[in-house]
Amino acid sequence: MKHWLNQHQQALKLVLQRIFRHKLASLMMFCVIGIALCLPGVLFVIVNNLNQLSGQVQNEPQVSLFLKLDASDETIKALGNQLKHHPDVKSYHFVSKETAWEQLQQNENTSSVGLSLSKNPLPDAYFVHPKELNPEKISQLQTEMQNWDGVELAQADSNWIKRLFSILELGKKAVVLLAALFGFALVAIIGNTTRLQIATQHEEIEVSRLMGATDRFIRRTFLYAGAFYGLGGGSAACLMLAGVIAIFNQSVAEISALYASDFSLNAPDLNIIAIMILSATFLGWLGSYFAVGRSLAKFDSV
Repeated sequence: MKHWLNQHQQALKLVLQRIFRHKLASLMMFCVIGIALCLPGVLFVIVNNLNQLSGQVQNEPQVSLFLKLDASDETIKALGNQLKHHPDVKSYHFVSKETAWEQLQQNENTSSVGLSLSKNPLPDAYFVHPKELNPEKISQLQTEMQNWDGVELAQADSNWIKRLFSILELGKKAVVLLAALFGFALVAIIGNTTRLQIATQHEEIEVSRLMGATDRFIRRTFLYAGAFYGLGGGSAACLMLAGVIAIFNQSVAEISALYASDFSLNAPDLNIIAIMILSATFLGWLGSYFAVGRSLAKFDSV
C-alpha cells in the first residue's frame, strides 16, 4: 500500500512540476477549457433564472370552479374545506353569485341585454391558484376538481404558461446539447494536448522505460495532467461565469428598476458548480486516457 501511494505521489509531483514549469501554456489551456464550459453555463443560468421568474409573475394561471346554480350553502362550505386542505392549492377566493351580479351591473362594458335580465344567471364560483405552474399539474388539478360534488364547470386558463414551459423546455434541451458538444470538444482538446506532450517527451519516455518505469506509471502522469487541466479549466469556467453574471446584472438591474422590480440573475448554487468542476476533471482524465492508450500502443509497435 505504501509503495502504491508513493508511486502516485511521485506521478503527482512530476505533473505539478511540469504545469508550473510551463505556466503560460497551462494558463492558456485553462482559459480555452474555461471558455468551452462557460458558454453552456451562461445558457443554463439564463434558462434557470427564466424558470424561477415564471413562478414570480403576477398573471398566475388559475382554475375557475363554477358551481351548480342549485348548490347549497353546505356544498359551498364543503368545497371551501376541500380547497383549504388540498396540497396542490396555493390560494383561493370565493365570489358569490350576488357579488358577481353586482359587478356585472356596474361594469360599463355590460351590454343592454345583460342589464335587462330580471334574474341573476350567474353561479357561485371559486377561483383557485395552484402551487405549481406545471401545465400537467394544472390539467390534473382541473380534471380532479371537475368531478367534485357541486361543481358544474372547472375551467383552467393556462395556455400562456404552456407556451412558456415549452420555451423553457427547448432552452433546457439546448443546454444539454451544448454541454454534450463542448464536452466532446473538451475531450478532443485535452486528448490532442496529451498526444503533443507525449510526442515532445518521446526521448524522456524511452529513457524512463530503460530505467524501469512501467507503462502504468507513465500513463498515470499523463492521466493526472489531463485531470488537472480539466480541474483548472472547470475552475476558470466558474470564474468566467461569475464575471458574465456580474456584467449582465448591471443591465438587468437597470431594466428591473424601470418595472419597479428587484429581479437579478442568480449564480448557480454550489451543487451546480461542483458538478461543473468534477465533470471537467473527469472529461480531462478521459481525454488523456484515450490519447495515452493510443500513443503508448504506437511506442510498442515501433
